[in-house]
Amino acid sequence: MSAIRVDLSGRAALVTGAASGIGRAIAEDLAGRGARVLLADIDEPQVRAVAAPLPGAVGTRADMSSRDDCRALVDRARREWGGIDILVNNAGLQLVAPVEDFPEDRWEYLVRVMLVGAFLLTKYALPDMYRKRWGRIVNVASVHALVASPFKSAYISAKHGLLGLTKTVALEAADKGVTVNAICPSYVRTPLVETQIADQARANRISEADVVEKIMLAPAAIKRLLEPSEVAAYVAFLCSDEASAITGSAQLIDCGWTAR
Repeated sequence: MSAIRVDLSGRAALVTGAASGIGRAIAEDLAGRGARVLLADIDEPQVRAVAAPLPGAVGTRADMSSRDDCRALVDRARREWGGIDILVNNAGLQLVAPVEDFPEDRWEYLVRVMLVGAFLLTKYALPDMYRKRWGRIVNVASVHALVASPFKSAYISAKHGLLGLTKTVALEAADKGVTVNAICPSYVRTPLVETQIADQARANRISEADVVEKIMLAPAAIKRLLEPSEVAAYVAFLCSDEASAITGSAQLIDCGWTAR
């Protein structure tokens, strides 16, 4: 059996949260497979720097909590490339706090970025995908789209909602050549996770080393953090023609977290 080589030449992709971590790895991977990539992030200098060496790529500032910014991203891709073929909803952030202490404005902001923003971009991108009879939407969820942990009510609510959105749109888009999937990794070695380690240490009153060993990796069979490149490779496969029958799914890369 020959290995699958994903060639995305001629495809146009939008990746959110692309200035660092998983989003950056996905954008770089897609560009390396021939896709023209629009990288979006709230950190404009950094996202432009990431996009600069990638062939055919553009980096731009966008806040996924803003309806206008979401609309502008899709409009820009339509002007430059005739629409989006691949949408990767990756932008995310975290705040760790007990429910009774969770700042209400931050709770709402997290949900807007990770769930409402994904809905808006999907809504705006779908018409062009339907017109072309081809599209791939990959929502970067988390193992926390399936299971919960304490002190992360906003993040987990958003990710559970993102999985529900994934399934619903997959059913609506199935006969129009568009697949929609969620990718659900366990902890990945990213700046966001590094921040979580410090936050969890404060919330649980333990050391950062104990957070990694006793909280983050405790449920996993394989005791390590994932690398962003592993997630990016999985996303690329879901964008391939060989994955055309995979839709409405939660694709786990969880080091055996949910096997128990």
